[in-house]
Amino acid sequence: MSTREVADARELKERVIEINRVAKVVKGGRRFSFTALVVIGDETDRVGLGYGKAREVPLAISKAVEDAKKNLFTVPKHGQTITHEIVGRFGAARVVLRPASEGTGVIAGGGVRAVLELAGIRDVLAKSLGTTTPINMTRATVEGLRRLVRPEDVAQLRGKRIRDVLPVSRAGARETEEEQESAVAEAAGPESQTEETEE
Repeated sequence: MSTREVADARELKERVIEINRVAKVVKGGRRFSFTALVVIGDETDRVGLGYGKAREVPLAISKAVEDAKKNLFTVPKHGQTITHEIVGRFGAARVVLRPASEGTGVIAGGGVRAVLELAGIRDVLAKSLGTTTPINMTRATVEGLRRLVRPEDVAQLRGKRIRDVLPVSRAGARETEEEQESAVAEAAGPESQTEETEE
């Protein structure tokens, strides 16, 4: 199976963020209907947000789920967190997303938490700086996740090595790992040569 087929085969989980009753004023009075805001994801790296409206709640939710399936996208990750800090914006909502060390957990609330958890992100710091309207907050979160990029893609785009585009701390850590690997290889080199000579 290809990577795409494996991704499609994963079970998508859904979570209802908000159900709201809205009214339309007509000649005979007010006509009520319901809106549903739903997020779906495979809790690995794919997530989507959907919005639906209908005269009944179950129908509104099913419409929102269908809309979310059309908006599925893959989130770039570094281990269990995001690749870099980013600010998602939508309308008056601003959501800051910051990478976190392992074991931190999802520090977020409401719809933002639902989006991050279903995207498979386990360690992240999130803070809302604007409106607290659920639909705008979740859309700002999705907009921020869509704009995340991988270090490999940035390096290829700029024609540089990966360690040249990483922050100093991560680049230093990667260089240290490379030095340790080369030291191990050098230490193992003479031994392997000795073994070959004995044979």
